[in-house]
Amino acid sequence: MGTDENNNKMTILVIEDDPVITEFLCTGLKYEGYEVTPKTAAKAGLDALQQATFDLIILDVMLPDIDGFEVCRHIRDRGSDIPILMLTVKKEISDRVKGLDSGADDYLTKPFCFDELLARIRALLRRSGKIRENKKLQAEAIVLDMETREVSRNGKRIDLTPTEFGLLELFMRHPHRVFTRETLLNRVLGYDYDGGTNIIDVHISHLRNKLGDRPPRLIRTIYAMGYAFYPEETGT
Repeated sequence: MGTDENNNKMTILVIEDDPVITEFLCTGLKYEGYEVTPKTAAKAGLDALQQATFDLIILDVMLPDIDGFEVCRHIRDRGSDIPILMLTVKKEISDRVKGLDSGADDYLTKPFCFDELLARIRALLRRSGKIRENKKLQAEAIVLDMETREVSRNGKRIDLTPTEFGLLELFMRHPHRVFTRETLLNRVLGYDYDGGTNIIDVHISHLRNKLGDRPPRLIRTIYAMGYAFYPEETGT
């Protein structure tokens, strides 16, 4: 969750000019409990930094006025040590090195999976001392280890695909919250996935089978809406 040790919302400044990606980031991060301020240009982002305090910056490289590398250097020249996660379509190692040399703390290429973005954000916030996160999630007899990426139920290991792991993590972090198929699709497969939402039903079915999730289910189908996780129901 996007809160610090005092249960205050963590604040993220998003400097990104693509409206699709901006909406994707803002919607997902707000779901996770972060407070998000979006800016579509470098100058607007730098102005926002002078007017408010943020816990982390998500910075696009290809901005309409000033490129992200220069923005990053400018922030560091001010003496700020705020964690910066850079986003770019550039995949060459030289570009990644350039981003890190300009002062960025991490670098993520587009298109990206939201779960990977979240993991990188949490790692940066832990590294900066902003949060101390429990590395294990537990619901009834299910244990999900964020560090080893292992899942077990009643002590028995369950092998999940990355997509299944991402779905289970999302459900366990947000019990009782109803997620639409569209939201789940964007969260675990990325904003650029152009297939139908039925693929989510397939992944949910496989996840239920591996968990031994029988009625009454842990992962409930909410009619005409989507899915929700009810950890107090054992499903056995």
